[in-house]
Amino acid sequence: MIDALLTEPQRKLRDEVREFVRGVPRQLLLDMDADKVRYPREYVVELARRNLLGLRFSRELGGRGLRWVDEIIALEEIGVLGASLSCLFSLVTIVGEAIHVFGTNQQKRRYLEPLLKGEMFCAEALTEPRGGSDFFGATTIARKQGDHYVLSGQKRFVVGAEGADIFLVYARTAEDVPARSLSAFIVERHMGVEAKYIYGLMGTRGGGAGRLIFRETRVPEENLLLGENRGADIFHQMMIPERMTSAAGAIGAARAALQIALRYS
Repeated sequence: MIDALLTEPQRKLRDEVREFVRGVPRQLLLDMDADKVRYPREYVVELARRNLLGLRFSRELGGRGLRWVDEIIALEEIGVLGASLSCLFSLVTIVGEAIHVFGTNQQKRRYLEPLLKGEMFCAEALTEPRGGSDFFGATTIARKQGDHYVLSGQKRFVVGAEGADIFLVYARTAEDVPARSLSAFIVERHMGVEAKYIYGLMGTRGGGAGRLIFRETRVPEENLLLGENRGADIFHQMMIPERMTSAAGAIGAARAALQIALRYS
């Protein structure tokens, strides 16, 4: 971020995050790259302890009540640590955005507040084996049975799958056109989610990336976000922070790479 464009509080935030980044052990990064550490839980906990997770959420929920630009300033600094750690930082903002905007008060208390405190860990499950960026081509299904939904299907390349307690999962709940047939669920790991870590995933080793398998996974209907067949609305809202945070993290990583390259010029 261009220094001249920052306010004094934003400079203080940037410097605060830089201090945190300098304190991340180099050995942690090496162990993650070697797949010795598959999910850096302590890293996320320390971010929460410093009140750096979900900066833009209200103080009542556990955030700092800041703005998107402040979140981006922080994430650009976190990006220096690489894609895995910047993704884990931004997941709280991305998944939290869906819960914050579309969730009930009960869902916010049960999931968003613990996420910001580092008492719970999250991941989003979008990509499937048969479709990468084709969100509306999802084949995971959710059948209504009484007061539960039964999920069947797979998701892959899910960053944080190894350590997350909850997953934001999109599944098909109708036979209508894709934009009107997907729903979003908050699925807890203990509900029967099978996670398989993906070793050697270039660029995101150690970030807990894996595959999720849902074999008749029963999810209470109160874990449905917004309502049946409203997944497209949630997806489009969630893409706002996802695109911004991805870009900010990439800029931070590029800046670090440039600084390293300059040593040899």
